[in-house]
Amino acid sequence: MKLEVRYANHPNDSMYYTTEELRDNYLVEKVFEEDDILLVYSHQDRIICGGVMPVTKPLKLETSDELRANYFLERRELGIINIGGPGKVVLDGKEYDIKPKDGMYVGMGVKDVIFSSKDRANPAKFYIASSPAHKTYPTYYIDFEKANHRPTGDAKTLNKRVINQYIHPDVCSSCQLAMGMTELAEGSGWNTMPSHTHERRMEVYFYFNLKGDNVVFHMMGQPQETRHIVMQNEQLVISPSWSIHSGIGTSNYTFIWAMCGENQDFDDMDNIKTTDLK
Repeated sequence: MKLEVRYANHPNDSMYYTTEELRDNYLVEKVFEEDDILLVYSHQDRIICGGVMPVTKPLKLETSDELRANYFLERRELGIINIGGPGKVVLDGKEYDIKPKDGMYVGMGVKDVIFSSKDRANPAKFYIASSPAHKTYPTYYIDFEKANHRPTGDAKTLNKRVINQYIHPDVCSSCQLAMGMTELAEGSGWNTMPSHTHERRMEVYFYFNLKGDNVVFHMMGQPQETRHIVMQNEQLVISPSWSIHSGIGTSNYTFIWAMCGENQDFDDMDNIKTTDLK
């Protein structure tokens, strides 16, 4: 397991970043590696995100010096969404089969978390997110069909999409972690436009299902001082609470969002008129 630490940045600093500095501070270019766990620990609300890709052997979620914990979930909760082939997660000896597009919420206190694939020719790819927790909520298996599906947007404004809420108060309980997957319809490229900020929560975006040479221009920065980061398939970006949340792709795509912070009210956001962006 590899864990990289990213420190928090002030918006005034980010105003002067070069393209390379923006990418170094906010972009994670490699999320999955065969038979390994790649994680990023962000000091933005201390979220941990990354990828688990077991191919030839099971992979165990270990603790690290940065956590100063006896095991990974001693003081944390965990969200999982499988974007690969069929897989399995074992939690303290109890097995769960994880189909493609299915997810899980794992509560604080689970000591052993082990990931594996059922077919090495079509390995599972578990995208995970973890945030600090203050109490234990029950582990919950989230079948994709049982997620909370919210169609939104319009083809006329290039943002027709379905927001699939996995870890959300309408689906299961968690301390502060919220997590879901948004699928854009063919012909749409904008996510979260008009854009917004939410000072009470930070967010991490993981973009995937980008075919060929297509890319996403992830928009960030304060509303009157916007920046962008060009992202390729299966890359993630850290979006601070002070930053706008938006992006445009050269084709449709899918992204997983994970949030933590002050509250879990999905609709608690400060909307920004498109004409007010600069």
